[in-house]
Amino acid sequence: MNLPNKLTILRILLVPVFMLIIVPIPQWIVDSSLLGFINPQLTWINNFIYNYGNYVAALVFIIASSTDALDGYIARKTKQITKFGKFLDPIADKLLVSAALIALVERGDLSTWVAVIIIGREFIITGLRLVAASEGIVIAASSWGKIKTITQMIAIIAMLFKNYPIRWLVDFPFDEIAMFLAVIATIYSAYDYIVKNANVIDHNS
Repeated sequence: MNLPNKLTILRILLVPVFMLIIVPIPQWIVDSSLLGFINPQLTWINNFIYNYGNYVAALVFIIASSTDALDGYIARKTKQITKFGKFLDPIADKLLVSAALIALVERGDLSTWVAVIIIGREFIITGLRLVAASEGIVIAASSWGKIKTITQMIAIIAMLFKNYPIRWLVDFPFDEIAMFLAVIATIYSAYDYIVKNANVIDHNS
């Protein structure tokens, strides 16, 4: 297995690590009589997650996100682009972003609507790509698709850091504005893909 594919797999493996750091242990587990002998430890872990988990998770997210650009660069530079990599890379990206959005909703930091719009877009475009592939058509990544990815990454990182360090300097909701722009880019990129590839799903074709 080449280095780019190893980096992609690392990104996938970091997803459960990210979730363990940011999502608190369910209270029914913490309060379970079967685990009463470690209840103080579980309570301490949850307190840590509630107070600092999002910051640690942000660092994990940044590391995982950086492997996305790195594996693509190495694959192109060393001509190690493989079918396995083409298959796994977008899955890794979608898993990471979806995990972050769901975790933010779980913590009450993000509207469910935002998560549904962004994740729903991925389902729609993935379906479009599958239909195109069945017809022997390859839908290449568009510039709007790349803009969508960048804005989502920035918005998620800003929300994980709870708008720090900007909040130390000025009262400006950068995280909320960044997420709003990410949603707009997400919706428009879906529209762009569908319009440009409308022939793929034309009922008469």
